Amino acid sequence: MKRSVTGLVSLGLASVLLLAGCGKSDDVLVVGTNATFPPFEYVGGVSGDEIKGFDIDLAKQIAKDAGKTLKVENMNFDSLIVALNAGKIDFIASGMTITPERQASVDFSAPYYEATQLVLVNKDNTSINSTDDLKDKHIAVQLGSTGDIMAKTYSQNVTAFNTGFEAVMELKNNKVDLVLFDSEPAISFLNKNPQLKMVKLDFDAEFYGLAVPKGKTELLNSINTTLKSMKSNGEYDALVTKYMK
Repeated sequence: MKRSVTGLVSLGLASVLLLAGCGKSDDVLVVGTNATFPPFEYVGGVSGDEIKGFDIDLAKQIAKDAGKTLKVENMNFDSLIVALNAGKIDFIASGMTITPERQASVDFSAPYYEATQLVLVNKDNTSINSTDDLKDKHIAVQLGSTGDIMAKTYSQNVTAFNTGFEAVMELKNNKVDLVLFDSEPAISFLNKNPQLKMVKLDFDAEFYGLAVPKGKTELLNSINTTLKSMKSNGEYDALVTKYMK
């Protein structure tokens, strides 16, 4: 997504400690994600507790091509890089935007998805038509996201939540003026909340990548090979059709 590593250590230690006993096997590939970011990762399925989504299907194919079983670890977004560098997970698939800040801590795959930021507001709000209109507005964001970083360049009144759902609920309850969020998750929330509308502003494009620990060249090459194969054989486009309705 999008998302920064500011405050990463302090916010992530608890989740890393919880993972300490999970263990890893040579036959298992462990992916870390934050399943509050539909359609890339979310909790669903018949049982209501299955982690699904675009990124998860990518991760399943990566594990399959590597001859391994995939294990999914769901945690707070700001815990992911901490867990990765502590050896608790093998790679991250969580709508993570490739940024210079993150590249200092992890290695990224080739970009696999282009996104941008969108503004969500209540339907009766007509006050936001350009980025200039964001000045001094009360903005809700997901903690650690690209929107979290960007919002602070426009306003000093920014409230960060652990999930996009919480940010949207705050908007619906008229506690904030707008939500700044990645495009596809924003559309997903919009489809479930008809009292909201989206506003497209002139934000730069972002590119998502899958993250591995620094120096894990073999794993990185394996991930890139799978991504390249899926894009050439039509499997990637099939996932886009499946999830980006």
